Amino acid sequence: MQHIITALREQEETFTALRRQIHSQPEIGFEEHLTGSLVARLLEEWGYQVHRGLAGTGVVGTLKCGNGGKRLGLRADMDALPMSENSGKAWSSKTEGRFHGCGHDGHTAILLCAAQYLARTRNFNGTLHLIFQPAEELLYGGRVMLEDGLFDKFPCDAIFGLHNMPGYKLNHFAFRDGPMMASSDTLHIEVNGVGGHGALPERTVDATLVACQIAVALQTIVSRNITPFQPVVVTVGSIQAGEAPNIINEKALMKLSIRTLDEGVRKTVLQRVREIAQAQAASFNATVTLTHVNGSPVLVNAPEANRLVRDVAVGLFGEDCVGECAPFMGSEDFAFMLEENPNGCYFIVGAGDEPERCMVHNPGYDFNDKNIVPAAALWCALTEKYLC
Repeated sequence: MQHIITALREQEETFTALRRQIHSQPEIGFEEHLTGSLVARLLEEWGYQVHRGLAGTGVVGTLKCGNGGKRLGLRADMDALPMSENSGKAWSSKTEGRFHGCGHDGHTAILLCAAQYLARTRNFNGTLHLIFQPAEELLYGGRVMLEDGLFDKFPCDAIFGLHNMPGYKLNHFAFRDGPMMASSDTLHIEVNGVGGHGALPERTVDATLVACQIAVALQTIVSRNITPFQPVVVTVGSIQAGEAPNIINEKALMKLSIRTLDEGVRKTVLQRVREIAQAQAASFNATVTLTHVNGSPVLVNAPEANRLVRDVAVGLFGEDCVGECAPFMGSEDFAFMLEENPNGCYFIVGAGDEPERCMVHNPGYDFNDKNIVPAAALWCALTEKYLC
């Protein structure tokens, strides 16, 4: 398998430049028109059948070789974050308030690097689907691709995804069987009371006060409704109510983020949020309206799929470069694809563990271009092993 790395090294500068080009023109979820067009054009040049339009800006490239019946899916995300960059790099974002702060530019470059090699060598027997997904940061771009018929149009017997991660050594890969990343649910709670003058509270139902009481009570879900052996996070990230100091507000809006590592626990937490919000509001003669804005499931890896990728990584880089990772409460909408097609996994590619290296979603972050060849080599070797 070392010949794959050698061949990819010859293209390293090309795909580093491509990654930096994508980085300089970031596009947020469902707006990845330039990125999608670039991906589609390159795939077509290399001989892939290209389908555009899933989830609006999604791209799928298909390459069939030989008469093999197996079908493999490899996925990369394309979208940027709605934040500003201060990395100081020459290829920094040219668009204020848009920034590839999570490395999706790198993930796209990695899969394109692998795509070129696989199209050139065609050393596999079966069908390869390369899935370039929009709107991962919104945590439902993957779901929309599925709703648009991703696996109906492009059936996959196995599907894989990856993410770069600062804090892990370069050229190291980390895996976890079973639940790896948390579900994520965004909820809005609108509190409805009776507004009035700040000097006459007895004639009002203070929506702001009720929202604060709900926020405090919600924390009992973690401490009293869920076993300590199950991780749960209930975050009230925003309470919006009025502007003037002498007005008691009729309405307040709460915005919540709920994260769990078990689907049963997730259902319990969501139910308790509703019950607590309604009961707290009723105790103050107020009412609430709950809206489930968005939700993505727990990301669960299949052990057999993990073993396959581990074996490939060991063959390329040795035992010392392959390890385990702990589950974490971040979320990833690749979970939707694994929920519909459980034969697959999502794994971590080390981006470097230097103390000064920025974590993702930090304004100073930049993808480590030294990741491109190792990760692309893993995609290539995995394809050749699975579609043999």
